[in-house]
Amino acid sequence: MNIENLIPKDKFDIETAEKLKNYSFEEIKPIIPNLLEWLQDLNWPVSQLIADFLIPYSENIAFEIFKILQGRDEMWKYWILLIFGKIIKNELVIKEVNRIVLNPTFEEIDAAVYELAKE
Repeated sequence: MNIENLIPKDKFDIETAEKLKNYSFEEIKPIIPNLLEWLQDLNWPVSQLIADFLIPYSENIAFEIFKILQGRDEMWKYWILLIFGKIIKNELVIKEVNRIVLNPTFEEIDAAVYELAKE
């Protein structure tokens, strides 16, 4: 199977998202960035399924999480912190969360990323 077939086609592609649980982290590793894009809005039907699949691998995807937290998509940061913020132990991610707490951008304050990071 082409692993890219496990990337949902749209926010309602629950059938594809449910197939993820049949694969190991190593098998889906090449599509992690694509899967994380589906966590830009936790209101999308596929997002919770993908989040549930990725949570056990939070330490394995810490660098990707770090890159999202350094980005400019504040709502994506918000959802990423909501999903992974209390469980991830990676030093790089923790350092970036601390940066948000100590030196948030206006956008991070406006989008409540700062509030979530404080928790």
